[in-house]
Amino acid sequence: MISAADVKELRSRTGAGMMDCKRALEETGGDMDKAIEYLRMKGLAAAAKKAGRATSEGIVDAYIHGGGRIGVLIEVNCETDFVARTDEFKQLVHDLAMQVAAARPQYVRREDVPQEVIEKEKSILRAQALNEGRPEKVLDKIVEGRLEKFYQEACLMEQPFIKDMERTVKDLIAEKIAKLGENIEVRRFVRFELGEGGIEG
Repeated sequence: MISAADVKELRSRTGAGMMDCKRALEETGGDMDKAIEYLRMKGLAAAAKKAGRATSEGIVDAYIHGGGRIGVLIEVNCETDFVARTDEFKQLVHDLAMQVAAARPQYVRREDVPQEVIEKEKSILRAQALNEGRPEKVLDKIVEGRLEKFYQEACLMEQPFIKDMERTVKDLIAEKIAKLGENIEVRRFVRFELGEGGIEG
């Protein structure tokens, strides 16, 4: 039997609806961690369905770090002004601005990386692998693996989230889409560091 206290705890930990929490606990035999995982999987599936919807509302947030040494401006869009004004959405945007300040992404998503940058990166990675004495026949596999690491560092959506390194920024946004019921999109950002050129993503 699933207790009301368990349902309440799961709800406070995930923000999911009461009935969804009850069902998740029933499906997982009352195991709290498995129920959270279950809800996350359901949420990601729901988020995928919403991903194609137009986002014309949202907010621009600024984050200044290190006594004015680093500054970030970020625009994050959602579907309605109602969601844009919620504390949860504002917190998400602020967390993303902090992410850009701390993790220095150059692009929003991997599709934004210009082809010539990818080709240049591949040739550098290939040369590194050759210098390490790796056999010719496995070079392509090594380059592809290291290119994934490049995306994880260079693209905001692929980066581990600074407040929870177990999740990527993409996971975080998918969870918020499921919770808020609207598509959410990082439109662009710019990062300034004192004495350096700005990074635009």
